[in-house]
Amino acid sequence: MFSYNKHMLKHVDLIISASYIAPVVPASLLHDYSVVIHNQTIVDLLPTTQVAGQYQAAQHTHLPQQIIIPGLINLHTHAAMSLMRGLADDVALMPWLQTHIWPAESAVMSPDFVHDGTLLACAEMLKGGITCFNDMYFYPEAAANAVNQAGMRATLGLVLLEFATRYASHAEEYLEKGLFARDILRSQTNISTMFAPHAPYTVSDSTFTKMLTLAAQLDIGIHTHLHETQAEIAQSLQQCQLRPLARLANLDLLGPNVTFAHGVYLTDLEWQILQSNGCHIAHCPSSNLKLGSGIAPIANLLASGVNVGLGTDGAASNNRLDMLSEMRLAALLAKGNSGDATAISTQKALEMATINGARALNLSDKIGSIEIGKLADLTAVDLSQCETAPLYDAISHLVYAAGREHVSHVWVNGDLKYQKMAESVGVFSGIEPQELKQIIAKWQPILAQFKK
Repeated sequence: MFSYNKHMLKHVDLIISASYIAPVVPASLLHDYSVVIHNQTIVDLLPTTQVAGQYQAAQHTHLPQQIIIPGLINLHTHAAMSLMRGLADDVALMPWLQTHIWPAESAVMSPDFVHDGTLLACAEMLKGGITCFNDMYFYPEAAANAVNQAGMRATLGLVLLEFATRYASHAEEYLEKGLFARDILRSQTNISTMFAPHAPYTVSDSTFTKMLTLAAQLDIGIHTHLHETQAEIAQSLQQCQLRPLARLANLDLLGPNVTFAHGVYLTDLEWQILQSNGCHIAHCPSSNLKLGSGIAPIANLLASGVNVGLGTDGAASNNRLDMLSEMRLAALLAKGNSGDATAISTQKALEMATINGARALNLSDKIGSIEIGKLADLTAVDLSQCETAPLYDAISHLVYAAGREHVSHVWVNGDLKYQKMAESVGVFSGIEPQELKQIIAKWQPILAQFKK
């Protein structure tokens, strides 16, 4: 409820007035507009000239050089692996996993490692305008502590594997620990959970079947890797006489609650199967290129009606948790791969980084666009610099010219979580720079022995 003074002005918590606002839904660009926020929620969106006559705010932030967009949503990452950034570069996926990453994880995996790596990732993501991420990693309770400290929003994976790690020794234990974590985290408003079977090549049919039954009972989603490499598909054909997607379809493991990371190698028929079942794809263009995995047919997927969001993957394979660069690269690759310069418009790229990710996470009623009634997860990007001038089209500059260094403010639930104060200097509301330095100093010497 609003309160009124004698002049009938509505009292609200925050008003943000900006040169441009890109609400995403609808697909428009608003000039000299304001977002009105009260009790964490967007309550109005109106021309700035009309604000003074209708609202009185506890705080009014004026951003005459910025564009306001919905907080960016990173649909696929392994946040704690930020501590492994640069540990193993220029290696294909399976050697990267088997020779570098899994041995390192077997030595360091712990709640402390996950908390510290996730906090480092949260800082990087906030600086780049990301307010929500979909994670797949161990010890989700430890990750949640870091997410809450940073003040972000996250969907945390309940990981499933067949082989032993320091987290669990067998599939049943992974399930048990995941369900325990889900019960602990279910009351946290900024945290949700999904089952996160690693991939068809690391999870058995029986484990998938048990997980699917639990997912239906608990009404939670599923997040897994799929068709990331040609080798993965060849292995599945040899062992199961089926492509991975066909195998999952036979297990009834397709539906609107399922997000597949990568989807690099998909056929025309498989695009149709994904669309008809309402599945989602988390497109990770930088990681796919860096690991030599290939280029996903995103223009075809979108044309087929498949919901496609964007992810960074982990910093161990991408080296950057940078959704602005993923937007640009996704748009350019789709054009080059299809031979169609219209394949992904700037508006579509922005949708992939915002509302499409929200749809995949079943959060589109809360975040992903700047609409009345939604939570105030917002990002401001400064378009006043020489590299973003002259300015003819703000959304074009957002996708093709701006970088994460241009992010000036980030709000989650209407609370300011990051503000850039000066060149390369920013302030977090919940993270101290000294703490990040201590985390790096703690883990780098331990992990350096795995650099090959």
